[in-house]
Amino acid sequence: MKSIGSLSGSNSGISGLLRLRRTAKDPTFAALATTRPAGSVTDGGNLIWGWQLQPAIPLERSAVPSRIPAGRRDLLGPVAAAASSPAEGSDSAGEAKVAPVGFAAKYPALVTGFFFFMWYFLNVIFNIINKKIYNYFPYPYFVSVIHLFVGVVYCLVSWAVGLPKRAPIDSNLLKLLIPVAVCHAVGHVTSNVSFATVAVSFTHTIKALEPFFNAAASQFILGQQIPLTLWLSLAPVVIGVSMASLTELSFNWTGFISAMISNISFTYRSIYSKKAMTDMDSTNVYAYISIIALIVCIPPAVIIEGPQLLQHGFKDVVAKVGWTKFISDLFWVGMFYHLYNQVATNTLERVAPLTHAVGNVLKRVFVIGFSIIVFGNKISTQTGIGTCIAIGGVAIYSYIKAKMEEEKRQMKTA
Repeated sequence: MKSIGSLSGSNSGISGLLRLRRTAKDPTFAALATTRPAGSVTDGGNLIWGWQLQPAIPLERSAVPSRIPAGRRDLLGPVAAAASSPAEGSDSAGEAKVAPVGFAAKYPALVTGFFFFMWYFLNVIFNIINKKIYNYFPYPYFVSVIHLFVGVVYCLVSWAVGLPKRAPIDSNLLKLLIPVAVCHAVGHVTSNVSFATVAVSFTHTIKALEPFFNAAASQFILGQQIPLTLWLSLAPVVIGVSMASLTELSFNWTGFISAMISNISFTYRSIYSKKAMTDMDSTNVYAYISIIALIVCIPPAVIIEGPQLLQHGFKDVVAKVGWTKFISDLFWVGMFYHLYNQVATNTLERVAPLTHAVGNVLKRVFVIGFSIIVFGNKISTQTGIGTCIAIGGVAIYSYIKAKMEEEKRQMKTA
């Protein structure tokens, strides 16, 4: 969906990409931001706390020109009195209109908790539907295109109704976003190739290595010095993934290598996203990246899977489940894919890096656990232990890294 959002198995990558901007967290600011101007200010009115105030008309008796006949002045008297006295229900003199405090500003913890719940829920549902599709339609390139296509249509409809308003994009920003979107597309497709060929739980276990690739890229490509404690925290991740891979019952090299390529792609996406920092809101950024990624994903899908789909792919799926279920599953998996990435983005914008890190680890645990329960995947004892070690290592790494980032921010603001 903190956030460009992870694909199934790539949410940590999405969160890093889409954290291009963080909104203000001050409740008072949030309360004031809910006020919107009522009416136009072009007619000379004053805008105060969302109320349109017109210049006062002096109708007091003393202000009535003396040249007006006495009879007319007597007729204007009641009008002047009514204008000078406060109307029923209006604010008395000297009182300011106080903006009402919204629910989000009043109960921020509940709202954040709801975002986390929806992030996990949508992610789990996406993984389940996605794997069920691959069980009867093993064409990951085509399904990857559908994921992005449904999301792009959703974005276009949202823009059309102004929720949110489309942010303009120029050629300079487009040049910055293209590398990010290409890495996003490659990571998305290879993740789905892995999901289609091995168990969902195993793909997510392999993708737990993503922090290791991020650290390596930071050290050897960006030239950033990675502390020894951070490298040591990654040792359990490597050991755990190795243990799980050796005895994984669904293991095959296509699924393993695809998941590793996905890790590398999302690592480079994070690198390029740092160069593409922008003030555009994350919802619009994710929409533009989805559009570019869709354009990138279509050619390989047509070339690699197009002939097979035309020859027997579509015929086989219709014979197995019928057109109605097939189209319905594709629509819903695309919707859940886009929504969980978008909710993940909105969630990560609300919390600190440490909370995000813990939440991302728990998300992976939820996905692995539910996939084992739903699909009844049999795992060996060594695979189970290795998975737990890998997830524990990711948790330690995420905690240390988030603490380091928090200390850096505090030093800058001090």
